[in-house]
Amino acid sequence: MASYVLSCCSTADLSREHFESRDIRYLCFHFMLDEKEYPDDLGQSIPFDQFYAAMEKGAMTRTSQINAEEYEVFFRDCLGHGQDVLHLCLSSGISGTYNSAQVAAQKVQEEFPDRKLYVVDSLAASSGFGLLMDKLADLRDEGKTIDEVRDFALANRNRLHHWFFSTDLKYYVRGGRISKSSYVIGTALGICPLLNVNREGRLIPREKIRTKKKVIRRIVEKMAENAVDGTEYSGKCYISQSACPEDARIVADMIEKLFPKLNGKVLINSIGTVIGSHTGPGTVALFFWGGERD
Repeated sequence: MASYVLSCCSTADLSREHFESRDIRYLCFHFMLDEKEYPDDLGQSIPFDQFYAAMEKGAMTRTSQINAEEYEVFFRDCLGHGQDVLHLCLSSGISGTYNSAQVAAQKVQEEFPDRKLYVVDSLAASSGFGLLMDKLADLRDEGKTIDEVRDFALANRNRLHHWFFSTDLKYYVRGGRISKSSYVIGTALGICPLLNVNREGRLIPREKIRTKKKVIRRIVEKMAENAVDGTEYSGKCYISQSACPEDARIVADMIEKLFPKLNGKVLINSIGTVIGSHTGPGTVALFFWGGERD
């Protein structure tokens, strides 16, 4: 057993079973559904299908990050039991939780000066964040020290590629990402925006593509263009989706056919309630290792 704790936020969008099998601890964000608050507990309080069905019916959602006090409790418990901690946060380009974790870590570190407590900005989100955590768990299990694993995360976090598309633009209007006029025109034309995460960990619109069929083909092309060794890519590939498993399966099947050396099958996860509160139903996100992000 490792002498240190490897932890992250629930927004890494892996299943509870996956986290447990890899011995990765996680702290839950929070969300509100029609003014009732819940923990972002990987679909335990509200199953994902019910959550997205409620959004489709017009339920309003809001999210809140893990606050400094919650981080303090977690860090203090780990260090108090004699374990060092390496914690990765949801991208600072999306959330302020990294700052909260830093504030908490500084305070708790003063109480345990002989222990190591590292907080790292993942610059990642959803199952891309999860793919990074899975790799760090591999390194830990190989016997790498907490410093070696932290250094790998810092050196390689921008090699984790995120590409995603949405087939329903109304949630982008609700979140202020596009105007109502753009929504009306985009919907009429069947526009499916293709976005990615840049090196600052921010969501960036890249292409406006007409029809779902074309954007599915394009997202697979993006992996061929950017993955390590192109179609000879031999790493893991994750997908996350919000209430559109059939679309995710089509993308996964195309990838498994085009990339014969993949490390296992494409793993399809659900986009969690916090990320999903902003994307809404109809989003498919693709994650893989490549060169440095733009």
